[in-house]
Amino acid sequence: MFRYFSLVAVAAFALQAEVLLVDPYAKATPPNAKNSAAFMKIENKSSNDIELLSASSNISKVTEIHTHIEENGMRKMVQIPNIKIPAKSSVELKPGGLHLMFIGLNEQLNDNSNVDVNLTFSDGKTYELTKIPVKKVIPTKMH
Repeated sequence: MFRYFSLVAVAAFALQAEVLLVDPYAKATPPNAKNSAAFMKIENKSSNDIELLSASSNISKVTEIHTHIEENGMRKMVQIPNIKIPAKSSVELKPGGLHLMFIGLNEQLNDNSNVDVNLTFSDGKTYELTKIPVKKVIPTKMH
């Protein structure tokens, strides 16, 4: 009977590890900034493709999924409906690329503070990231 419980515990842990959120952090802001962003690596350990469908946080009025595109020789940021994470693969959210956008910040995000973010995926799971660090981010060059 002990072995049965051990196997059940191992199986439950494996199911919980299908999506790994690696090194999440949010961008520190100067005083009076209205927006910020969050970045991380999303690893899909499962055999099925999944999508990040939405994000939310109590630090801003709105949290959106964004990327940068090139249009008429200029790079600009745009909202996208989701981020696809192929099976047995990963996607990196980083400055100048895919990211979570906090719009209408309730307060300045100070370096060495923390924020909470909820992520909802197409498999029906919501991941609550608590106390992700806020860091200074060096701006990337835009073309």
